[in-house]
Amino acid sequence: MATINEVKIIELPKFLDERGNLSFAEQLNHIPFEIKRTYWIYDVPGGENRGGHAYRENEEFIIALSGSFDVVVDDGVNKKTFTLNRSYYGLFVPAGLWRTMDNFSTNSLALEFGSKHFDKEDYIRNYEEYLCWRKKSSKGSRVQEFKPSNPLNPLNSLNPLTSLNPVRKYNVFDCTIVELDRHHSDRKGNLTVVENGQTLPFDVKRVYYLYDVPGGENRGSHAHKELSQLIIAASGSFTVKLDDGKCKRSFFLNRPYQGLYVKPGMWRDLEDFSSGAVCMVLASDVYLKEDYIRDYYDFLKFRD
Repeated sequence: MATINEVKIIELPKFLDERGNLSFAEQLNHIPFEIKRTYWIYDVPGGENRGGHAYRENEEFIIALSGSFDVVVDDGVNKKTFTLNRSYYGLFVPAGLWRTMDNFSTNSLALEFGSKHFDKEDYIRNYEEYLCWRKKSSKGSRVQEFKPSNPLNPLNSLNPLTSLNPVRKYNVFDCTIVELDRHHSDRKGNLTVVENGQTLPFDVKRVYYLYDVPGGENRGSHAHKELSQLIIAASGSFTVKLDDGKCKRSFFLNRPYQGLYVKPGMWRDLEDFSSGAVCMVLASDVYLKEDYIRDYYDFLKFRD
């Protein structure tokens, strides 16, 4: 049975750029489990709290994409508070711990990953029931020591792409806006969830996100050979311009419960960021240098 001593702050990669900063997290690398569930919490009134439950089996990884909040972890004997206020740190919370999220700052944004699909039977929502469960569960598997594999150097931490199989040549009209579930609470804010194998036609294995982007700035200008993505304006707004080599199409994103599903083989530019915007991208694979096309003329050759 895990204790608060197994809760860990994990530093994530941070790439500085005058056009805005970028960080990312990958399953089985920075996130010490295979992602099954991704959800984000937003529009929480300043000073509010959320949570107040435990999971029997589900593990969590929590990132403050913007703003700040406290995660209070309790193992039935000891408590510890972790303040998350940097976009390039994540908190790993093993299963079997009671946790509460407190002191949300105004306009804060919490991104969370789970190792299990949603299962209401996995929740313990009553603290007295949790204490009884802890006493009865004196035996169980302990969380193994997790050591990120070179998290600040993605080029060295990832398996090389052994082969790039030919993929279907999609066009920009294959890319669509996806409406995601939004669970609303007047006092607690909103929550949107993506379940691997259920919500999207691909499994989320990596998230990367742009933040501290100056208003009006542009990012992007690359394509992926095989990667599928869901691009979300988690905060603020921006425009995504897609190009398949023949046709172009623009999408304006400004809702954290909507995502742009981008098929492989699309050249993309992100433009006109509002001040304080956060662009969150859920990706179908870990970082692979060989999957990127960064020169537009090389992209046109790839599309031929």
